[in-house]
Amino acid sequence: MITSSSVPLPDRLFYALIAVGVALNATGLLVPIIEPDDALYATIPKTMVQTGDWVRLYVFGRDWLDKPHFQFWMTAISYSLFGVSSFAYKLPALLFFLGGVYYTYLFAQLAYSKRVAQVATLVLLTAFHTILSNNDVRAEPYLMGLIIGAVYHFYRLYRNGPGWHLWAGALLTGCAMMTKGPFVLLTIGAGLVVDWLLTGNWRELLRPRWYAAVLLAMLFAAPELYCLYVQFDQHPETVVFGRTNVSGIRFFFWDSQFGRFFNTGPIKGDGDKFFFLHTLLWAFLPWSLPLYVSVGQAIGRLVRRQRALPEYVSLGSGLLMFVVFSLSRFQLPHYLNILFPFYAVLTAQFLVNLKPIDLRRWSVAQLVIGLALIALMIPLLLLVRPTGLVAGLIGLVVVAVGTLLLFRRTDLPSLLGRMTGVMLVVAVVVNVFLFGTFVQYQAGMMAARFANKTPSLAGQKTFMYGSDTFGESSWTYEFDTDGPTQYVYADSTMRQQAAGRTVPVFTSAPYADSLSRHGFQVRQLAVFPYYHITQPDPAFLNHATRASTTKPYVLLLVKE
Repeated sequence: MITSSSVPLPDRLFYALIAVGVALNATGLLVPIIEPDDALYATIPKTMVQTGDWVRLYVFGRDWLDKPHFQFWMTAISYSLFGVSSFAYKLPALLFFLGGVYYTYLFAQLAYSKRVAQVATLVLLTAFHTILSNNDVRAEPYLMGLIIGAVYHFYRLYRNGPGWHLWAGALLTGCAMMTKGPFVLLTIGAGLVVDWLLTGNWRELLRPRWYAAVLLAMLFAAPELYCLYVQFDQHPETVVFGRTNVSGIRFFFWDSQFGRFFNTGPIKGDGDKFFFLHTLLWAFLPWSLPLYVSVGQAIGRLVRRQRALPEYVSLGSGLLMFVVFSLSRFQLPHYLNILFPFYAVLTAQFLVNLKPIDLRRWSVAQLVIGLALIALMIPLLLLVRPTGLVAGLIGLVVVAVGTLLLFRRTDLPSLLGRMTGVMLVVAVVVNVFLFGTFVQYQAGMMAARFANKTPSLAGQKTFMYGSDTFGESSWTYEFDTDGPTQYVYADSTMRQQAAGRTVPVFTSAPYADSLSRHGFQVRQLAVFPYYHITQPDPAFLNHATRASTTKPYVLLLVKE
């Protein structure tokens, strides 16, 4: 018997919504890199390409030990092909994300049906934090594609797939380890193990092929271990975290993983056990409510010892890793992104299996959420006053009204169409209009562009002065400038560099005053307002009070 829950979405509609979903995630390509983390991760591969050294990682001109290499290698390849630019930085991340979307489709189709796969794909493409993370690019788009890809290949092997899936899964696992560390083994394996235990197939744990997969993954991750050994273990005199004798390999396997979890490593945080519970509520919009209900129903069936789902990989990885992240002392919202493919599958199977009367109710509920999101965009635009405000408001209204007219029914295709239209509005407003305005307050970026256009400064080495400012707005200057940069940690070094000649210096206003007080000849070229734009407060959002929230950075000519 064919039911509505088993009939795929019409291909024309599905591919049209896919195109819109890809486009709204690609809006991040239109925006410059964002401080501070994006700019940091963008300067590291720039140094790789300029020096030809793809083994050692440097930040502030010093040895850097934190993130593994894979993301930087992918970005360096992109720079080599397209030149150093924000577009070239974000493009490979977007491609890995889209690979994750495709693998989500394959996994959902294998475990459920084509209809569930289609819905899961659209849910993943339109989840708010995936859109945000394709603008504010860190490691998560890479991890998302690698992790769900590895899970698909291993699950396909488990379902009697050909042996090459073992190699493919191990390769993607190895690349994921070279992106974030060995903890990804838990993310990839947790769901499979939970599935085997809940379905009574625990003997699968004894099969040698899974241990072979772990060994192969370690083999594929060997380039990372080699790089760490060469940069740190071979050079115990290297100063990292304020001390010598730091093992890069130990950091990779322990300090960067369990050290953060137990808050015993060199990089610490202050976690809240409920942080991700409320974070997921907004990060997975507009699908967070059906996700919560889906997970709650599945857990309820398990408690009653009923068959909850056709597979438990999604529930196992999605729920277990959520608990692990919540117990960790080091927490950031984007950590959850790697679990979004599993959440998308759980949400999709819930929506697909709703009875018609329940689907109508959920359709109305989602419509309310969508209208609330659109309603929120209007005062945001009016408050921020971006360039093209009138065009933005008109476009918002046209897309919103057009979406509601085109998808006015209460069936699942119309629900998906409405939410895709809503998130297109959100993506354009947030990525293009809001961040397109906010990046003007990245002092380093604006100063570098000024220097590049000034004949006397273009291509010249700029000295970054004042240790308290390093990492605040220095990385965007380092990324955007056409010339080299050098970080200066002491006045004695500054005196050596500025002795008998005039040199460009980029620093904050207090440090500029300090140079004058210490006897340097200082000429101010330009002032640039700075604000940490990923943490906007109401005063910064308000165009009338924004100037009062910024602090000045300056581009100077300095002579001893």
